[in-house]
Amino acid sequence: MLIQREELQQPPFPLRRCARGGIGLYPDTWWNLASFSASITFFLLKMAPSTYSSHVVSLCLIVFFLLSAVNSQYEKYSFRSFPRHELMPLESAYKYALDQYTGEKWPETVEYMEVSLRLYRLLRDSEAFCNLNCSSVRLDDEEKFAEFPELRAFGNVIKRAQCLKRCKQGLPAFRQTMPSRDTLDEFERREPYRYLQYAYFKSNNLAKAVSAAHTFLLKHPDDDMMQRNMAYYKSLPGAEDHLKDLETKSYETLFVRAVRAYNGENFRTSVSDMELALRDYFKIYDECLAASEGPRNVNDFKDFYPSIADHYIQVLERKVGCETDLTPVVGGFVVEKFVATMYHYLQFAYYKLNDLKNAVPCAASYMLFDPKDEVMKNNVAYYKYHMKQWGLTEEDFLPRSEAVRYYNQTTMQLQMFEFSKQRLASDDEVCECCVILHLKIEISKTSTSLITINVFTSHESCLQFASRRSICAKPVGKSWD
Repeated sequence: MLIQREELQQPPFPLRRCARGGIGLYPDTWWNLASFSASITFFLLKMAPSTYSSHVVSLCLIVFFLLSAVNSQYEKYSFRSFPRHELMPLESAYKYALDQYTGEKWPETVEYMEVSLRLYRLLRDSEAFCNLNCSSVRLDDEEKFAEFPELRAFGNVIKRAQCLKRCKQGLPAFRQTMPSRDTLDEFERREPYRYLQYAYFKSNNLAKAVSAAHTFLLKHPDDDMMQRNMAYYKSLPGAEDHLKDLETKSYETLFVRAVRAYNGENFRTSVSDMELALRDYFKIYDECLAASEGPRNVNDFKDFYPSIADHYIQVLERKVGCETDLTPVVGGFVVEKFVATMYHYLQFAYYKLNDLKNAVPCAASYMLFDPKDEVMKNNVAYYKYHMKQWGLTEEDFLPRSEAVRYYNQTTMQLQMFEFSKQRLASDDEVCECCVILHLKIEISKTSTSLITINVFTSHESCLQFASRRSICAKPVGKSWD
């Protein structure tokens, strides 16, 4: 019999369920809410005085949460028809929001912080749009450069740059002053939500405050201050219903829906939603790669090829980070090996539908990402044992093409990035790394405040020290953090 992973018998990623007793609530139906409040108030008036006040407080908090239902700041966002009155430099909007925050002007803080988040999304979407549209642009007569590979390579680079220039001239996001790399990094780290959650709270919008705090904690689960804030929010009745990621992607919703259908043994619906989730994920992953090809800050001046390599390494680092950034968190748990997990669900759901022609390629696709998984190895062996009986061919045991492409791309990107960090680090970076790590070694060895630090007279002695002590395998960069 086909083996099913233990996680697949129960929800592998606990999903928060909103269990409400008593009268069913429909927050978006105002007359239902009003009649519900009236009936409960009448009921409470009949209760003993000692219990009345606490129930009224709980009811008020529940009703307050319902009245402040969360509408994401992206609800009316449109890449193709961005409101003209909101177009402004991202840096300016964000700085103005922070100034309003400092001045405790909460409505203005909320307004401009939300605008800045939409401007950031517009910029990323615009970057992705142009880079995707220009990704296949090449020289018209490449054969002419057959004997001159450098001219051919950079001819294609120039053609692509020309395409990008034309594309960006037609998009409103690029008519604004570009933000600094530091500002973009803050948005990538979801820092605006740190301010937004408090501004929402001070604006008496607890529902959005809970969602903003939750959105921030997904990126910073160990942030003490936000954890304390969240503990307070969770102590309020109805708060659990608003633990929503305001930056959630479409494939996350589809994935959760597919898992729920799977656990309810509604395998046809599960397959349909999981296939959509897979397709949406690959689309958004490609957009993330394209959006990674934006501008960079030039901090030093190097020769031609080292300078190009430096820029590409920065781009590559952001591309490598796409896989982690797009990994969903469901019910507080990170969905490890997300793409592989989707194929795992698919292979068993297809099997339960007696669709072996689709089940087997999904199993093979999973094996790309986790070839040592004993459960899936047994499943593949089971499929092969019944190969003739089920009319399967050797081609059916090949992984799906999109899985192969994704696996090869993520693997090669990571290999190239690690190679570049190891082989192209400057001597200064290596030397500083040696000093930092030697400092840490001495701190760990000494029981007094006396710390010895090697002072290197040359880069060569620094490198010899690193090699001799087997430290500094990977440079940490110019930072003492």
